[in-house]
Amino acid sequence: MRPIALACLLTLAAPVAHAEPASPPPAHVAITAARLIAPEQGKVIEHPLVLVDGDRIREVRSGGDVPDGYEKIDLGAATLLPGLIDCHVHLGGDPTLSSGNYYEDVLKRSVIDDAVTAHVFARRTLEAGFTTVRNLGSGAYLDVALRNAIDAGRIPGPRILAATLPLGATGGHADDTTGFSPYIQFHGATGVADGVEAVRRQVREDVKRGADVIKFMASAGVLSAEESVGAPQYSQAEMDAIVDESHRWGRKVAAHAHGAEAIKMAIKAGVDSVEHSSLIDDEGLKLARQHGTWLVFDVYNDDYILSEYARLGYPATMVEKEKKVGRLQRESFRRAVQAGEKLAFGTDAGVYPHGWNGKQFAKMVEWGMTPMQAIQAATTNAAELLGRADRIGAVKPGYYADLVAVSGDPLADVATLERVGFVMKGGAVVRNEVAPKP
Repeated sequence: MRPIALACLLTLAAPVAHAEPASPPPAHVAITAARLIAPEQGKVIEHPLVLVDGDRIREVRSGGDVPDGYEKIDLGAATLLPGLIDCHVHLGGDPTLSSGNYYEDVLKRSVIDDAVTAHVFARRTLEAGFTTVRNLGSGAYLDVALRNAIDAGRIPGPRILAATLPLGATGGHADDTTGFSPYIQFHGATGVADGVEAVRRQVREDVKRGADVIKFMASAGVLSAEESVGAPQYSQAEMDAIVDESHRWGRKVAAHAHGAEAIKMAIKAGVDSVEHSSLIDDEGLKLARQHGTWLVFDVYNDDYILSEYARLGYPATMVEKEKKVGRLQRESFRRAVQAGEKLAFGTDAGVYPHGWNGKQFAKMVEWGMTPMQAIQAATTNAAELLGRADRIGAVKPGYYADLVAVSGDPLADVATLERVGFVMKGGAVVRNEVAPKP
């Protein structure tokens, strides 16, 4: 490396080395509330006392005195829950950034613009009560850098499992050049790969760059320029290779899939989760049960797309594609609930504003879940899908002290989860707007 280049790198790195560390949380905290929803047991614990030591939960019990040496946080009449988990977000973007002209945004914005705002959306997500998220794709490895900064305590945000560059076929949902003139070129890293050897190589590249999970586009999509919304975009051999290579490297696999055939192909390949699952048929539901595949339905954002995306300047063809799948996706979700499928909470936040993640709970209940099932989807179920069921998704000894609280009872009105007033992540209070007991 040239001396000048090295000097530049050292200059850029210097502020990071001297950044002020995050304030450590109190060593011992005792939290009380009116009730605790324990999703792993499917029950409510009245008058809970949760003892936190450092970033972990030490003890959970009903009632009792606060031990000496513990700082008490009394949440009064509030309901306490585990930190919530969203298995499908995109922290690199947000529709509130739109200029009102889709093509102007595509041609004038870059991943640098996304990078300077991603921390804002990470904080909004955390303050909304989501202490862990799976970021299913971002440009230029933005999600890896964001994850690392949060883990180092430099900025606030949820725990992130990063997918880095999603894999996709040429001309497909991950190909940013689809629909543009062949003389327009977009530079930078891409997950576009065709053929068995190429997709294996791309999986390895993603792992090399820090991916916690691998995401690929099994089907066409809504917010892209292909004519179809759900046609398969990889062959069975390519899907098989992606899953085999990912699992070889110890990474779980999420498949974006709207169409029934693409969903079944992805399940047969052995994916860990199918995202969107919009047009899944009875055969697909049966295959998911047989393979133990998790289904993730983003059943809120149809409302936002249909009400706002025309105003935001998105092409009419994209809005029309959403009209084809939105209602059908919710009907598929209801059939999946009735069939007893493995369902985890994922919203596709970034398609609608970050921090609104909790709005999906009411839609899940409207379309067939009980409030407890919806909460389990965003806690115990999501933790199991992410492979983190031994440390998040429940309020239990040894787990991270990730806790949220709401005024009221979400089992009576699940919409209260849209208004989280208390958030603790790893023993540190992020937000406390829950009124104390008189």
